[in-house]
Amino acid sequence: RAISSQHPVTVQCQEAQLVVTVHRDLFGTGRLVNAADLTLGPAACKHSSLNPAHNTVTFTAGLHECGSVVQITPDSLIYRTLLSYDPSPASNPVIIRSNPAVIPIECHYPRRENVSSSAIQPTWAPFSSALSAEERLVFSLRLMNEDWSAERPFTGFQLGDVLNIQAEVGTENHVPLRLFVDSCVAALSPGTDSSPHYTIIDFNGCLVDGRSDDTSSSFITPRPREDVLRFRIDVFRFAGDARNLIYITCHLKVTPADQAPDPLNKACSFNRARNTWAPVEGTRDICGCCETGNCESPA
Repeated sequence: RAISSQHPVTVQCQEAQLVVTVHRDLFGTGRLVNAADLTLGPAACKHSSLNPAHNTVTFTAGLHECGSVVQITPDSLIYRTLLSYDPSPASNPVIIRSNPAVIPIECHYPRRENVSSSAIQPTWAPFSSALSAEERLVFSLRLMNEDWSAERPFTGFQLGDVLNIQAEVGTENHVPLRLFVDSCVAALSPGTDSSPHYTIIDFNGCLVDGRSDDTSSSFITPRPREDVLRFRIDVFRFAGDARNLIYITCHLKVTPADQAPDPLNKACSFNRARNTWAPVEGTRDICGCCETGNCESPA
């Protein structure tokens, strides 16, 4: 697509890299941004080339470079990164003429079918068949729209909004499985070890965020399927942080669908009206350890 002020950012998703082209008239005002103020990804990678004739800046980066993150869904590999504009201070520091901006970027790659540069010989086992034979499990965690019918576009949230999060496992030809979310931690960077961080789910499936004041966070019951688990979280941000960007890291696991939920395999929400914990399925006693924080197996 031709670069213009109506389409100031274009992305090419190539086999092993992405190419981001940015028109320096980023806001369509006629005022060109400084190329040095544009960076790609959490690693703040600099541009790879400039085109003075067209006033464009180009970033070329491998799919795993510059701090991009990958999400695996049953059908796609989704690589996500951010284009950031952080304007340099003006010559007069008393005034500001341009706001910073963050533009989300995604590349989607289909996971289905075979990928090969040559024709498949009759004696070869198709890639999808090999995956099924090994009974690999594909876990996914997605932000969903209000009625849970589709994945939510990668856009921002306002305080007061609700995050609809759907955890799912692709079982292929596996025996029926029940999915659980063991833990979820929010932080300002990928992973769970950075500081500050905030625990959303803990103690093998206790949605502890719902225990906080003025929240409605909870698991959704009943499940749509045994291999799917949904929960809602009230939107929040970290105090004193200007980035307004939060990473949520969750640990998902499965058990055989015919195995009864227990204190180590459960999905429990806090019922504020009754001042007690309630499970999505199973008996109420499996949630008792959510209050004590000790859900270790007695064996």
